[in-house]
Amino acid sequence: MVELSKAVELLDKELKIDEIPDYSGALNGLQLENNGQITKVGAAVDASLPVIKKAIDEGVDFLIVHHGMFWHGAQKLTGAQYQKLKIAMDSNLAIYSAHIPLDIHPRFGNNSLLCDLIGMDKPEPYHDWKGYQLGLKQRLTCSLEELVERTESAVGGAVHFCRGKLDDNVGMVGVITGAAGSEIQTMADAGIHTFITGEGPHWSYSLSEELGVNLIYGGHYATETFGVKCISEFLSDRFSLLNVYIDHPTGL
Repeated sequence: MVELSKAVELLDKELKIDEIPDYSGALNGLQLENNGQITKVGAAVDASLPVIKKAIDEGVDFLIVHHGMFWHGAQKLTGAQYQKLKIAMDSNLAIYSAHIPLDIHPRFGNNSLLCDLIGMDKPEPYHDWKGYQLGLKQRLTCSLEELVERTESAVGGAVHFCRGKLDDNVGMVGVITGAAGSEIQTMADAGIHTFITGEGPHWSYSLSEELGVNLIYGGHYATETFGVKCISEFLSDRFSLLNVYIDHPTGL
């Protein structure tokens, strides 16, 4: 058994929760406290009602998520929103969320971990947002087919891709997990030849063809499973806690 405050303090410091900016609905950090003690850590991508129910069934009392409970701003506490809070509080479940701080972390970040899995051994930060670099890039010499295979192996399933670059070498590869597909023009302007992200709008496919940029969509959910798994394992190892991953894929 570990004090909740000690776990939160460690995560806040490691992820720089108070320093790194994010979208207003992210509300990074501890979103729901419990009685102050934790015994089992759970990790999940989304703090959805089904995930919270699964976590409770697994005996989790500290759930770390990437997408927290308040993405849509202030909401009435009715329906699913009420149920999430009610069953979590009744079951002594604390919930902690880390969005961009977890995406960009050099050790536990979704970007960094995905880069490792696809063979980017010396990636450099790029794509400035509010003073922080949201992506990683590195020049690779493999074919698009090979990079697609590596990405599919990393995310554990098929990916969608568009061949925009005329020659087969993937060139400068950029990685930003999640939903960065609408940034395809910005990627082209930044000298990215092959862009890997989770998802994007329909028009991004056509624009990537016109810009001559390869585009690989690995899935929003699938590209953002890495960080919560890694940081929860780190926390569990530090405090000798039980740990479980709550898998609830969206297919998107």
